[in-house]
Amino acid sequence: MAARFLKIATIYFVLAIILGIGMGITHVFAYASVHAHLNLAGWVTLAIIGLIYKAYPQAAGSRLANWHFWLHNLGLPVMQGSLFLMILTGTESFVVGAIIGSLVLGIGILLFAINVWKHVTE
Repeated sequence: MAARFLKIATIYFVLAIILGIGMGITHVFAYASVHAHLNLAGWVTLAIIGLIYKAYPQAAGSRLANWHFWLHNLGLPVMQGSLFLMILTGTESFVVGAIIGSLVLGIGILLFAINVWKHVTE
């Protein structure tokens, strides 16, 4: 499980860097919040979680870890994709997607927190 989190984290990192380079080249920084969330909720958060799961294999082997992985990686792209489209189109037509993605991501993070409290011991 640790490797899955670390590998998907690097995908978010690459996407965030590509978006950042694109904004720098075009001098259009409207997508800075998408860039920041991909870096923080994608790259940094998932990399740290991967390292936690490497250090605590009993937590990595739980069903909570699996549920968290899938909820995080369904919620984050929906949330950020919807935000990107809201900024791109200048409408709030995609706000429902952003809300649903945020809630799914939040549930995944809550499961991670429960997993840490249950399985991470001295």
